[in-house]
Amino acid sequence: MNVTMNKLDNVNATITVALEEKDYQDKVKKTLKEINQNRPEPGFRPGKVPAALIQKKYGKSVKYDVINREVADALYNYIKENEIQVLGNPVPVKNDDFNLDDKDFSFEFKVGIAPAIDTHVNKDMHVPYYTIEVTEEMIKRQDEMLRRRYGAQVPGETVEPNALVKGVITELDENGEPKAEGIVVENGILSPQYFKSEEQRELFIGKQVGNVVRFNPAATCDSSEVELASMLNIDKEQTKEHHGDFNMEIKEIIVLKPAEDGQEFFDNVFGKDNVHNAEEYQAGIKDMIAKQLEADSNYRFTIDGKETIINAIGEIELPDAVLKDYLKQQDEKLNDDNIETEYERIRPDLVWQLEREAIAKQLEVKVTREDALELAKAIAQNQFAQYGMTGLPDDVLSKYAEDMMNNEKTREQIVAQAVDSRLWAEVKEAVTVDDKTVSVEEFNALFQAPAAENSAE
Repeated sequence: MNVTMNKLDNVNATITVALEEKDYQDKVKKTLKEINQNRPEPGFRPGKVPAALIQKKYGKSVKYDVINREVADALYNYIKENEIQVLGNPVPVKNDDFNLDDKDFSFEFKVGIAPAIDTHVNKDMHVPYYTIEVTEEMIKRQDEMLRRRYGAQVPGETVEPNALVKGVITELDENGEPKAEGIVVENGILSPQYFKSEEQRELFIGKQVGNVVRFNPAATCDSSEVELASMLNIDKEQTKEHHGDFNMEIKEIIVLKPAEDGQEFFDNVFGKDNVHNAEEYQAGIKDMIAKQLEADSNYRFTIDGKETIINAIGEIELPDAVLKDYLKQQDEKLNDDNIETEYERIRPDLVWQLEREAIAKQLEVKVTREDALELAKAIAQNQFAQYGMTGLPDDVLSKYAEDMMNNEKTREQIVAQAVDSRLWAEVKEAVTVDDKTVSVEEFNALFQAPAAENSAE
């Protein structure tokens, strides 16, 4: 067997696999013998079928299968041994002269080869990194949010915007009197802050225990059957019959008392004994916000880094014809009529994938299971934080991370994210980073600029 490659240009080549009869005849004989031993034929015992009959019945199909396997193995072994980075799959060149009765064969394949890429990722490359300034207003908002989250519900004297109001809800007739056989909810509960009507909300603000408020339950929720049924303790099917006014006699007002400085509050926010006084708390809040904003800064760095690298590399040559053939083989929706349009759409992504692989190889980017676990812990921590659960012990986060890694689909997503994170961390170390501190407004404008430019055009 002889395998040769003919390089046509930088990204295109042909590989020819030539077989002589001696390369495949022993395997053909062996396969036919196995068929004789294992496959019964009418009138013969297994293993006693005349060889000529087996040859006549199975010879050509066995020869075809063996040759097909030999050629495929030879092709891919050649590619592997010579470390040829093939794009797509080798595409067989049609051979109209092929005759299975021949003894010697030659098969030709078109192959696309990945181009050599100089990434230019070094200290001569400058990429901006935008650090978002943490303002006193941000710290104030975060502080208020945390104090509400860890605050306590206590009896109040007046209905405040976020108060919970309890009392008797009574349906009224057209004269504003209690409706005969109307709805009466003895233990009604309302939360005016969630009313969809500002007018209905204002009816309750400032009221006190003992006051009676006339309001329209349907108006508070845009006549939502689910919300109205819950409020009046009736079935959804009945709600259309009760869109009139009701009275609520206020029996109890529950208000949220924000958490005050103290070790219990500090522990709830930052974990046990990590913060001990108001000064450390303020510093911790600032650091918390900075870390949250760091994710945005890192994301922006990937955008600017990608653009800088692509511009530095310049135009990339690809084996376009081979890739188009490959795509048509992979997707039955693609054909000669639409392949040009579709290929132009996906070509930039193909180019970036190759450039990204070149960067990863240059910077020797590797991710271990421990790296993936650390990322899983961070993801778990963020998920818990969304539900107000902060400062969780490390062993709880570790267990949750292990559970995530035991799920195959989740593990693949985490590993891919870990690789991407490590890649850009390595890029950040390899290039010259131009640090810029900006306001959140200036940072957000970075994402709006392209849209503004497009609209100006």
